[in-house]
Amino acid sequence: MDKTVKIHHAKTHLSSLIAEVEEGREVIIARAGKPVAKLVPMKTQGKIRRHRLAGFLRDKIRIGPDFDDPLPEDILSAFRGERD
Repeated sequence: MDKTVKIHHAKTHLSSLIAEVEEGREVIIARAGKPVAKLVPMKTQGKIRRHRLAGFLRDKIRIGPDFDDPLPEDILSAFRGERD
């Protein structure tokens, strides 16, 4: 649920408002009763930063049996800058 505060309140309580935003809430800052800004959590790679759980992709990703096979020579030479 969004929380709306006046600019003066936002200036004097910025640290506590940021703590609320870090917990996932959004804070709207208003001047004369009209919304002018919104504090929202920063997103990382398109998602809100959360703790990762080890193994959450288990059984969803498969690595092919040829994963460790050497690359073809024409591709390797391109990586080395030996061809355009």
